[in-house]
Amino acid sequence: MKVNVSIKNNILDCICLLYILLFVYAAVSKLLDFQNFQAQLGQSPLLSAFTGIVSWVVPIAELFIALLLIFPKYRLAGLFSAFSLMVLFTTYIIIILNFSSFIPCSCGGILEKLGWTEHLIFNIGFILLAVIGTLLLSTFKNDKTSHNQNNIVSVQ
Repeated sequence: MKVNVSIKNNILDCICLLYILLFVYAAVSKLLDFQNFQAQLGQSPLLSAFTGIVSWVVPIAELFIALLLIFPKYRLAGLFSAFSLMVLFTTYIIIILNFSSFIPCSCGGILEKLGWTEHLIFNIGFILLAVIGTLLLSTFKNDKTSHNQNNIVSVQ
């Protein structure tokens, strides 16, 4: 059973909107409480040496990815970037949970209220959303390519 193109579009729009909300919310939360965010990064056994750089790069990257997801022309790059950033965050959590005696949380807003298991589930859910969005977007591009190729073949 083929899924209607408008349904695929709506699902893709929802995925992008969820990511935009997540990244804008997370970035703004970090920037509004920047001193606390930097202090928590400074307590990280993996990131303490890079606190100054990471404290700026993460919220800027989140805002940039959100911007990519707004514009349909750049959505594929945005979804790949969102997927990559979520995989990095998830990998960081797994490493900290398994190899560190101290577990700082540098998440902002309501995300810092989550336990580590819930945080991992949340991240994995968003990773899956990025995969689904990327697959949907690539099927749109494949549909357009095959449609254009069919038109070219029928004209010749």
